[in-house]
Amino acid sequence: MSTTSLVHSAFYRFTPVNDPPSAADRLRAQTQRWADLQGALLLATEGLNGAVSGSLETVSDFEAWLTSEDFLNGALRGMVFKRSECQTPPFGRFKVVVKPEIVALGLPEFQALPTPDEHDATHLSPQAWQEMMQRDEVVILDNRNHFEFRLGHFKGAVDPQVRRFSDFVSYVQAHAPQWRAQGRPVAMYCTGGIRCDKTAPWMRSLGLEVYQLEGGILNYFQQMDDAQDHWDGECFVFDKRVALNTRMQETPTAAPEVFNTDDPEERWRLERALRLDQF
Repeated sequence: MSTTSLVHSAFYRFTPVNDPPSAADRLRAQTQRWADLQGALLLATEGLNGAVSGSLETVSDFEAWLTSEDFLNGALRGMVFKRSECQTPPFGRFKVVVKPEIVALGLPEFQALPTPDEHDATHLSPQAWQEMMQRDEVVILDNRNHFEFRLGHFKGAVDPQVRRFSDFVSYVQAHAPQWRAQGRPVAMYCTGGIRCDKTAPWMRSLGLEVYQLEGGILNYFQQMDDAQDHWDGECFVFDKRVALNTRMQETPTAAPEVFNTDDPEERWRLERALRLDQF
């Protein structure tokens, strides 16, 4: 990347945070030193989820501080940052938010589930994922919203028709008995990996054999030169760029083209995003 590039960096880590409000205050105070840093950071007792943008120097300095002993006693050391260059500034402001979960998926009794392991053997490299997709017995499950699937998805993937958090849970619960009986493993993917990491322990509690695409769609695009041969469409991103192609380049797609305004859930998403200047 050029030193003059505008850089987007996405990241997350599941790790216990004893006092999220205090950690959020620490983040707000520290990030004032970078005038061009924009984005959103979400803290909860289960960890951190965020995406930021800025110059290469700013993003590099921020990442170094975030993973240092100076924040959360080094609990974020080794956290993976997924970077991409931007033409459109992805964010219009900077904010730090405290919530009950770093990604809300409507899982039953989510606090009682095992802490997600972001690096266990069920995480498939993009190369191994490509091999897994060729197996006839495998369920390739898209762990995203319906509008994201509609814009783009892996060829042969299943769309659980998610329009609200509980829809994915309902879909898996309805199909798990059949998948178990048929001995069908489930290989699921999402944009950056966090939704899969969050849902995998719950799905395994249902007796399913579950695999995940390591680093999600964006990591697959970055590593696989032939990604376009296995992917239909574009990949939605939750910022002003709206969508990326398999070469990690912004597309001309605008937000009103993504959402079906005849669907109340999607109309609400578009109206909220435009109101908050997300797009």
